[in-house]
Formats: sequence, C-alpha cells, structure tokens
Amino acid sequence: MSPTTVTMAGVRGIVLDVEGTTTPIAFVHDVLFSYARTHVKDYLAKHAAADEVRKDIELLRKEHAADVRNVNQPPPLSTSPAEIESIADYVKWLIDLDRKSTGLKSLQGKIWHDGYTDGTLRSQVFSDVAPAFARWRNAGLTISIFSSGSVLAQQLLFAHTEAGDLTSFISNYFDTGVGKKGEAESYRRIAETIGLKPGEVLFISDVVSELSAAREAGMKTVLSIRPGNQPQEHEAQYQIIESFDEI
Repeated sequence: MSPTTVTMAGVRGIVLDVEGTTTPIAFVHDVLFSYARTHVKDYLAKHAAADEVRKDIELLRKEHAADVRNVNQPPPLSTSPAEIESIADYVKWLIDLDRKSTGLKSLQGKIWHDGYTDGTLRSQVFSDVAPAFARWRNAGLTISIFSSGSVLAQQLLFAHTEAGDLTSFISNYFDTGVGKKGEAESYRRIAETIGLKPGEVLFISDVVSELSAAREAGMKTVLSIRPGNQPQEHEAQYQIIESFDEI
C-alpha cells in the first residue's frame, strides 16, 4: 500500500539523514567505504604530516586505546616507521565495524575529497531527491543534513551527485560534532542552530532509534523506507514514506 502524503502544517525546516534516506545504502558501503579502504594507506603516506590529518590520527589513537581497554581486540598500532600501515589497518577494522567515530569519519572525508576531485567518485542520490530539494526551497523550507559522516563528506556527496551539484539547496550540515544521532540533545542543538523550534522541524531517517531521539526533542518525524534499507523495529509507530514525492 502506498504511504499517505505527509502533512507539513507548521513545518519550516527539514533535517535529513543521508544513508538510506537521500542516498542508497549500497553506495555508501560498496563504493565509499571500499574507496576509503583501498586508498587509506596511500593517503596517509602522502598527508600524515599535515596538521588536520595528525588531528585525525590522534583521535584514532585515543579510540584505539579505548578499544584495547574494552578488550575489543583491535589490530595493534605502531609508532614510526610502521605507524602509517598500522593506522591504515585500524581504519580498515573500524570501517568493517561501521563505527561512527569522529576520527574515522573525518579521515574518510579527506580521502573521498581526492576521489571526487579527480572524478573517480560520483555520488548517488535517489531520483526524487533533487526535485524535492527544489520544491521544498521554493516553499520556503530550510534543508539541513545530519549524518554520522563528517560535514566535509556530506558537502562532497551533495556537490558531486549524478543529478548535479545540490549544495545550493542545503543551508546547514551537522555531524557527530553536534552529538550522537540517538540522543535527543543533538536534535535540540540542531533546532537551536537552525533558529527554529523543534516542533517546526521535520526529521527524516531510515533508523527508528534516531527518529525516537528527534521525537523526544520535539521534532516531527518520518521513517524513510528505501530499497536496501534494513527493517526497523517499532516502525508502525512512525509515518512512512517511500519517496520524497510524498512530502
């Protein structure tokens, strides 16, 4: 049965998840993650001395120490001259876990930047995304992105889609720097930054735990059902869309 059209009364802003909402999960896991795994060692070899990359490495070292304390059995880290290879091995281990860590996501964004710049990467969005962005902006709605991927990664993805550069439609980007996606306080901070009351914001995601946190913060919520998305427990508690055409 086709879902009903979402009522937008009182909504002034839309906040979107990326993976499974605007973008196929398969693209993120099979293309982006694979690219990062393949290129992380060479990227670190070229850029490890750069200040921003050293910050990522420091975050990864702190995360590794926590993994060791928690007996998660991460691959060992080394110091120079084997540092690059050991950091690369740890990054691959984190990618395999789909870990939502700031250091990993920041480094991945930098690696993807090279791929987008040289034309190797071209991002995918669902066919209804670009028309919806134009329609929502024409209606006076603000569009924001909240993803575990870094702000840089988000900007790159929407700047290099097969449908063209969509960044002109997007007003704000939020990553884990604003908080975890499963915590209500993150959504309160987002609403405050956007300059709207939580009740004036519609959050769309394919993950019920994120919708629950946004709802707790006072936002309106919609569950995105896309091809390849994982079934969600308690999805009956949320209005469902299969396309942005319904909003």
